[in-house]
Order: sequence, then structure tokens, then C-alpha cells
Amino acid sequence: MHISRFRSGALRAAALAGASLLALQAAQAQQANLPPRGGSAGSSVQLQELSVESQGPAGERYGPVPAVRPGPGAPENPNGPIDGFVAKRSVTALKTNTPLIETPQSISVVGRQQLDAQNAQNLSQATQYVAGTYASPFGYDTRLDYFLLRGFNASDYGLYLNGLQTLNYGFGYFRYNTFGLERVEVLRGPASVLFGAGSPGGIINQVSKRPTFDPLGYVEVGGGSYGQKYAAFDFGGPVDKEGHWFYRLTGYARHGGTQIVGLPDDSYFIAPALTYKPDGATTFTVLTAFQRDNTGVSANFLPYAGTVRPQALGLRILRSTNVGDRTFNTFQRDQAFLGYQFEHVFDETWTVRQNLRYSFGDSYQNSYIGNGYDLSDATQTQLARYQFLVKDRVNIFQVDNQAEARFFDGLFRHDLLMGLDYKDYRLSDNQGTNFGANPFYAAPNLNILAPAYGPTVGIPGPYQVNFDTFKQLGLYAQDQIKLTDRLTLVLGGRADFVDNQIKDKLNNGRNSNGRNDTGTTYRTALIYNFDFGLAPYLSYSTSFQPLIGTDINNQTFRPETGTQLEGGVKFEPPGQGYVLTLAGFDIHRNGVLTANPTNPLFQSQLGEVRSTGFEAQLVASVFDGLNVSASYTIYGLTNERNGDTALIGKVPVNIPENFANVFVDYTIPTGDWRGFGFGGGVRYVGRSFADQANLFRVPDYVLFDAQVHYNWERWRFQVNATNLADRRFVSSCQTVNACFYGQARQVLGSISYRW
Repeated sequence: MHISRFRSGALRAAALAGASLLALQAAQAQQANLPPRGGSAGSSVQLQELSVESQGPAGERYGPVPAVRPGPGAPENPNGPIDGFVAKRSVTALKTNTPLIETPQSISVVGRQQLDAQNAQNLSQATQYVAGTYASPFGYDTRLDYFLLRGFNASDYGLYLNGLQTLNYGFGYFRYNTFGLERVEVLRGPASVLFGAGSPGGIINQVSKRPTFDPLGYVEVGGGSYGQKYAAFDFGGPVDKEGHWFYRLTGYARHGGTQIVGLPDDSYFIAPALTYKPDGATTFTVLTAFQRDNTGVSANFLPYAGTVRPQALGLRILRSTNVGDRTFNTFQRDQAFLGYQFEHVFDETWTVRQNLRYSFGDSYQNSYIGNGYDLSDATQTQLARYQFLVKDRVNIFQVDNQAEARFFDGLFRHDLLMGLDYKDYRLSDNQGTNFGANPFYAAPNLNILAPAYGPTVGIPGPYQVNFDTFKQLGLYAQDQIKLTDRLTLVLGGRADFVDNQIKDKLNNGRNSNGRNDTGTTYRTALIYNFDFGLAPYLSYSTSFQPLIGTDINNQTFRPETGTQLEGGVKFEPPGQGYVLTLAGFDIHRNGVLTANPTNPLFQSQLGEVRSTGFEAQLVASVFDGLNVSASYTIYGLTNERNGDTALIGKVPVNIPENFANVFVDYTIPTGDWRGFGFGGGVRYVGRSFADQANLFRVPDYVLFDAQVHYNWERWRFQVNATNLADRRFVSSCQTVNACFYGQARQVLGSISYRW
């Protein structure tokens, strides 16, 4: 107990000290003379672009600068728009403004133009053409976004917003509206050395829209399938004549139904942002967002017989079936983000940054959940159900302090990054059900041939009432060393100190539990850049992920660890407008959580899983008007160690190991048909397994997407169709009693005006 209190106090003190130090240094620097080449990329003081042949640091600061579309020859702002589909830079992989062709790790960037072309309504749709990424393994879900990166879940600890973790545990889950995003960056492989979290499969970083230097006005209305209607706006520009203040205000509202009968999908989102630039070296941006969602459980838990295969009467359950009850199949969420990003450039060597955010989420769910067929019904028409109730409230405070130094030591050129970050996560987790708890009552069956709904039978009794606190302090350093003009060595290391406490309020705290952990991670990588655009690379990295929650015996989970060896090649011939990335990887993940075999409401740490595979990603804007995104992924995923020896060598459930896709968008640039465009995509997903013994298979499937659009002056008219052929498919099965239908055909039309 004394150690825990001391460590918690030390964490808080260290983080506040780091914050105070950065603020003090920045204040002192205001009095100093500005460097001749200082300032952020895109600021009033222009910087040279770093190239492979660069003989010195080019001052590629990034900071939270206002997002403006770069002009011809200008370096791309890694937090801003992308010209076409092909991104040039990112700050996700290395936390420095580094060209992707010089980054020794596999990363994909989806920009605003591609998001608009796909009319991506959520993060799952935004990433469905990205290599190594399987979006929506649990099917059509209006509540949450689920992802597998290289075969591992990235939805819990692997989602980030503007470089800070959203940390989705239990039902304290955040979901950011994609209309408020400038880009989505998918980093594959361990990222713990800089972020202190994330599975070894990778992370997804969402980059929100920033204030603009130039005036911006945009409105959009749309609607389509299931009575959906939405409206959105996006305004921005300078506030004052002196050019020190800039703003952005983004909003979105949606109302309508879903492919599930009687289930709404309503959402309201607004994101004000403000940037202050007192000079060319300092940038301070406030980023906020508020969102309310009202929907229900659309990811129905359905049996294998009746979805993947016909049931006893040769029938399949309709995708539109509401397994809950129309009177109380409810999921509601309120969330808020309030934070800022600060950067100050002292001179050509030193830059400091601070990224800080407070996040709040409040969610409520009350619904029936499918639980297989009633065993007494030989016709398999009576679907058993149980009732599930959850009330979760989550608070997260995070701060990431960075100092970056670019210098020449007489032999090599360095880009040295040092950081201290702190996270304070608090979750009030209340879950109840009608079985296995007091009081017990039977939930009514649902006749899949003639669903009948009625009033609730009872109120679920609590089986888990926990208050979770999780604090993490991380110290990290990374050096990008130019051994030659073409060969770069990346070395990084990190130490984490974690305090993880669980208070069991259901038993008045008598079963309170917790642990303190420390962990170290590192990365070493080499990349060689040829002048014709070829860049082979090799990297080795480790991961460390503390786990929140307890097992069925109320014991706190130990941290999860992992290792990865990755080798690949990137090809970006100068001036050709395309990038090809090939990567092979071998990942070992230890301490993996799986459903407890005796009670699936709880999880157990059963052992080690290995993922070995290959990825290919092509992104191209090959000539005026044509944009392409295509990928192929194949890997082998096996249990290397497990509590049940019979499962060693088996493939975990829910996970396809082979998928490929291509998305094309073309706009006619000249002539009588100028402004008319069309395109679409093809998505192939391979087979997966529905049981741990790999006896029940979920078949592969192919989906088609299509879109047409027309640009006329400042207007844009667009129609998108997802799953054009309306194929009925099962995304995956968690067990033979928990299979999930994917999205049915959805058609959306939109009209937008920009000024």
C-alpha cells in the first residue's frame, strides 16, 4: 500500500514537473531572437524540406500547425491535408516529421480526400482498404469500431486521437466522428517504445481537423438507406487581421434507422478548435470535441446454424432481426475531449512540444443478447436470450512532453527525441445480467420466424461493480542517426512505471486488487534510401501493454508483452505519384486474453500467440484525376502456448488470415464531361474459424462498393453504395453461438457546397 501511494504521487509529480518545465522554457524563449529558419511547417517562416540527400537538419518541425493544402513544391504538413491519396509524411511512427519513405516501419495513411471518396461513415469503413487491417470482425455495429491489425485486436489499447490513447476498456468506449478527421494513420507493428501501449499488431492514430490559415466554408447534406439523413458543416480561417489567431468549427448530425428493424442510429458531433501563433516559432492549438450517440445493439450474437449454415428447417435468420427488444434495445454515449498541442522552436537545434488532453465518456446499454437456440426446440426456431445492462463512466488525463534536437556530432547527423508522458485513467464499470447474479429470472426466447416483443421481464442484477484506476508514467528516447546520406539507423528505448488498482465495490472493496509493474521496450531499425526511390528496411521491436481488469477470480492481469521482427521495402520513384510497400513480419505475443472457458463474461490469460505473414500496399495518384488504393495481406496465426494443450497450433477464432482489396476513384479532368467521376472497390476476406478447435469454418466472401460523383463549380453531387450486391455474409464467429452478420447494402447520396 505504501509503495502504491508513493508511486502514484511520484507519477503525478513527474508529469507536472515536466509540464511546468516546458512552459517555463517556452516563456523564456519568447524573449529570445527568432532563428532564421525556425517555425513550424506551413508557418510564416518557411523551412527547407528534408531530402534523402540533405546535408543537415532542415527544420522539419511539425507541431499543431493549421492545416492548409500545400502549394506546389511545399512540404506536406503531416497533420494536414493530403494532395490525392498519396501521403508523404507522418508523425505517428516516429513522433517526428519524417517522410514515409524514410520510416523503417509499415504504415498506411488515409487522407480526407479518400475518406470523402468512400463517404466513410465510421472508422471501420475508413480503414477497410488498408493492408494488415481487418475492420468490423464483429460485423455491423453502430456502437463501436473493432479492428484486427496483423491478427491482433487493436480496438482496446490501439486506438489514438492526435497521438494520445483513447483507451477503450469494457464499455467505456470512445468513438470519434470521421467527418471531424483530416487523416487516419495505421501503424503496423509494435509502437510501445514511443506510446507505451498498443498490441504488437499496431495502432491506429486519428488526426483531427485543425484551424486553417485561409478562409474555409463547407456544408453537406445527405441521406439514404433505412431513412438515414445527415447534415454537416466545416468552417475555418483567420480570426484577426494580424494573422495570430485561427479557428475551425466542424459539426455533424445524423438521424435515422439501421439494417436492424426498429434500431436507430442517431449522432450529434461538434468540434471547435483554435490556434494562436504569436510568431513564427510558437504554436498553441486548442482541440475540443463533443459527441452524443443514440443507438442499440446491432451486432447480434447469432448461432452458427442459421447464419453460416442453414438451421434445422433449412432456414437462415434474417439480417434485419432485432434480437433485443424494440422497447429497450438501447445504447447511449456522451463523450467530450478537451486538450491542446503546443510547440516552440528555440533555434535550428531545439524544439519542445506538449500534447495534453482530458477525455470523458459516459455510456449506457440495456438489451437482450442472443445465447444460442433453446435446447428443447428441435426445430431451432426459438432463440434463447439473456439480458445485459451496463453503465460505464470513464475519465482520462494524458500529457506527452517532448524535446527534439537536430545536430551534427562531427561524424553523424542526429534527430534526437526525448519524452516524458503520463496517463491517469479512471473507470466506473457497472455490469449486470439476469443469470449468474441475484436476482435470477429467465429472459423470454425469440421466435426467429415471427419475432414478438413485449415489456421487460425484470431488472438485471449486478455481477460486477468495479472502480478501476490506472496510472502510467513513461520515459522514452529515440535517435534517428544518419550514418550516411542514405543509411539511417533508428534506436529507441523506453521505461514504463504502472500503477493498476481495482476496487470491487460490489463487495464493499473487500476484494480490492491491484499491482505495480515496470517494463522496458526498445526498437532498432535500419533503412537505406536509394536515389531512384527504393528503400529496404529491417527492424526489431518489443511491446509492453499493461492490462486493465480482473479475471474470474478477481485477480488483476499481468502486463502483456510481445516482440516483432519486420523486414520490407518501400518504393516511391520521384515524381511518379505512387508508393508501393512490401513487408514481412514475425510477431510473438505473450499474456493473451481469451474468453474464460467456464464463463465467457470473464477473460483469462492463457498463453502465447504467433503471427507470421506478408503485406503489400499500393497507393497511387498516377495522373490527373485517378487515385488508387490497393492491398493484400496473408499471415499465419497460431496458439503457441495455451492452458488447453489441445489448442496449441490452432488458429484463434474471429480472425481471417487472408484478405485483399482495391479501391479506385477517377474524375474526368477535361472536356465536356469535366468534373464527372466514378469508382468503386472490391474487398475479399478469407475464411476464419468459429471454434477454438477449428472444426467449424466461416467461409470467405467478396464485396463490391461503388460510387459516382459530379463536381460543378463549388458544388459536389455524390452517391455511394456499400456492399453493392447486398451479399449476406458472416464477418466472423466468436463461438458457435456467437456469429455476426456484416453490413447489408447501404446507399448514401450527398450534396455539398464549398467556398
